[in-house]
Amino acid sequence: MERKVVITGMGIWSCLGKTLEDVRDSLYAGKSGIIFSQERKDAGFRSALCADVERPDLKPFIPRNLRHFMPEEAQYAYMATRSALENAKLDQDYMDRNEIGIIYGNDSVAEATMQALDKFREFKDTSACGSGAIFQSMNSTVTMNLACLFKLRGINLTASAACASGSQAIGLAYTLIRSGMQDCIICGGAQETNLYSVASFDGIQSFSIREDNPAKASRPFDRDRDGLVPGGGAATVIIESYEHAVKRGAPILAEIVSWGFSGNGDHISTPNVAGPARSLELCLNKGGISPQQIGYINAHATSTRIGDSREASAIAQIFGDCKVPVTSTKSQTGHEMWMAGASELIYSMLMMKNDFIAGNINFENPDEETARIHILPETREAHFDMFLSNSFGFGGTNSTLIVRNL
Repeated sequence: MERKVVITGMGIWSCLGKTLEDVRDSLYAGKSGIIFSQERKDAGFRSALCADVERPDLKPFIPRNLRHFMPEEAQYAYMATRSALENAKLDQDYMDRNEIGIIYGNDSVAEATMQALDKFREFKDTSACGSGAIFQSMNSTVTMNLACLFKLRGINLTASAACASGSQAIGLAYTLIRSGMQDCIICGGAQETNLYSVASFDGIQSFSIREDNPAKASRPFDRDRDGLVPGGGAATVIIESYEHAVKRGAPILAEIVSWGFSGNGDHISTPNVAGPARSLELCLNKGGISPQQIGYINAHATSTRIGDSREASAIAQIFGDCKVPVTSTKSQTGHEMWMAGASELIYSMLMMKNDFIAGNINFENPDEETARIHILPETREAHFDMFLSNSFGFGGTNSTLIVRNL
């Protein structure tokens, strides 16, 4: 029998804050986490805009010999996961006695790889890479580090699906728990924020160049958008079967109702309408949910001309005359990439639990496609009990989640 899957804990390390309360307040206030980086301009970036994400200090929590294995994004993920476990009332003693899994989204480790190979080339000696290099430079670095630090003995898997990685991680965890193969999984997404990780994006002119006003640069769905702004950090959610959560007395926050996914089968970087529309449609159908039941859509919309317009067309195609409120929290955070599917689920959860919808800041004028959906430019007090979150990535990888309030 398929089991009910619930969310029992959340934790985040974001440009909007490092606690759920701070992030909630930033969302409500329409605060932007985007800054101008002189370091990037000096390094030769066309766009010096990025999200302002603080590096954590792990010294109070992890000994030096273990920190040696952790690149930037694993550090963010550790802090987010500490918070999520505390939020879920899941302590180390319980994890030691039970089979807890981890599935986390990550799709690059640029800085750690570059630094190790630079040392090899400089000294012409492979030992110069350092003993921690292999563990820092693998895409699975987040799951391998966290599984060892928290002594996890369940599923240990990394989801690498471009900008859908965090969402796909949650979807995969949902499927394993629903089917009875696992009872509890730590899942989420992480994104490194160093300049090396996004230099190639800047090289193909993906980024906004509104450097004179960083807070106005990320403009999802707006007619005058001119590119995305890179962000990052980490977001963790704890998901369990309903029975497991009740048995251990966990706080039950919401239910994951459905997961839809699809591939575009098309261009590697240019999205189409059919793929995202199919992900939305499958998610609704699998959950037995009608468009009228959805109270809010957290859009993938990154502030690119083609991506935003095609997502708007997909939403309009599936939702028709049902004008559900739509916003993209990337207007405040920039594009958190591999982290985005997980962080945007948390942002949406914070809105649902606190009866508001964060405005799609910087949305001033629609274009022909974005005018077809109901975009909210400012924060609105609103009660809703079910939301849908989209994540779409390079290579045509699409993921859609529906979550219900409990």
